[in-house]
Amino acid sequence: MTSSRPRPAAKAATDPLAPGPDDGIEGALVELTIGPIAHGGHCVSRDGAGRVFFVRHALPGERVRAVVTEEHGSYLRADAVQILAASPHRVEPPCPYAGGAGRDVRRGRPCGGCDLQHAGLEYQRELKTAVVREQLLRLGGLDESTVDRLNPTVRPVPPVPGQPDGQGWRTRVQYTVDSTGRAGLLAHRSHEVVAVDRCLIAHAAVRGADVLARSWPEHDASSEPEQRAPASPATTRRHVVEVVAGCAGEATVLARRDGATPIVVAGPDTVTERAGGRVWRLPPTAFWQVHPSAADTLTADVAELLAPRPGDRIWDLYGGAGLFAAVLAPRATSTGRVSVVESDAVAVAAARENLRDLTTVTIVHSDVARALANPRWRAVDIVGGRSVGGVDIVVLDPPRTGAGAAVVAAVAARSPRAVAYVACDPAALARDVRTFGSHGYELAALRAYDLFPHTHHVECVALLARRDNN
Repeated sequence: MTSSRPRPAAKAATDPLAPGPDDGIEGALVELTIGPIAHGGHCVSRDGAGRVFFVRHALPGERVRAVVTEEHGSYLRADAVQILAASPHRVEPPCPYAGGAGRDVRRGRPCGGCDLQHAGLEYQRELKTAVVREQLLRLGGLDESTVDRLNPTVRPVPPVPGQPDGQGWRTRVQYTVDSTGRAGLLAHRSHEVVAVDRCLIAHAAVRGADVLARSWPEHDASSEPEQRAPASPATTRRHVVEVVAGCAGEATVLARRDGATPIVVAGPDTVTERAGGRVWRLPPTAFWQVHPSAADTLTADVAELLAPRPGDRIWDLYGGAGLFAAVLAPRATSTGRVSVVESDAVAVAAARENLRDLTTVTIVHSDVARALANPRWRAVDIVGGRSVGGVDIVVLDPPRTGAGAAVVAAVAARSPRAVAYVACDPAALARDVRTFGSHGYELAALRAYDLFPHTHHVECVALLARRDNN
């Protein structure tokens, strides 16, 4: 890889990052003292020359030898391969495919799926708490006393029965097939396929689907010409096998290429889930939370924080299959109205099927930003046809990138008394919290959960309340 920053004419021979014959420094070893955790599963470090490193598989306070994996204009990425002074929170990763000490990335890259297996579970949650806190301070614009009051401690959720804590929770796993027809997992920030024989965070039903033990030559690109949409040269040859497990313990295996329609190659064509006191039947391609404890945990929080009242007008934006609407609608009673807005056609069809008994719920198939920008919605209910003059409470469950300034402004303009924001990315949440603040809303409560053990991901439920409600 060619450096994107200017390089001095010469470097001292003692500089561990001195360029080699290719005039690059990727692959160089450097000793670093590790600083604080940062968003994204790495820690920050600076060397004696002031260069900034984002180091994976290290822990705060450690002294490590790391190999440079990427060079950028203002920072470098590196992977710790030898621990010179270990943190007391360091543990041996339970998975042999996880990266870290003794697993030199120059001799075969590790799986990129788990960032934190080298830390004990309790300490993983402390690190994630630090990340949530830092994002609220730096990007959310909140002060220390406010964040202290919110107490954004990342909490565990009930582990999967019969599984070690932190393992066996992932009910949807995507594998990539390499040139030999073997399915594996991708290396970090790479299209390189890492051959594995098991994934410890995968649900038992996913592991039992036998995807990793078989070859996939029958799903070569030439076998699916009628289903493949136009794709770029970089993605045309990529073949993905996805396994989805429902609550009944059955797994559905899907095969597809980027841009193609997934094909069910094994298992049921409907996934069954239970959440919010209901049974859900979904297409295997429909979004659903991947931790078995997630759906009930999140819906309980949203219902408690929003506290729906009889007659409330409710928006469930980015509503997916209607999980939150199903829990909120009965609390608003027969006099309330719930409007679910979702852009994905598969999710819309699933919501209409699963919520057809809830007569106060209307499903709107639309992009959220486009729907809220429609001038007609300023005067009439979100589903159209009946003037109701506003909305009382809102659920926002946006994608990882967040809701964004336009959506936040459009929601705030309708003056709901409260908004429950469900976020899988604390940086996006913090940015949107700051925007809500500029529109008269404050972050009144925050709960964070470790729904993705051994990874850097964390789920938050935030309550934003209109300041004049206080």
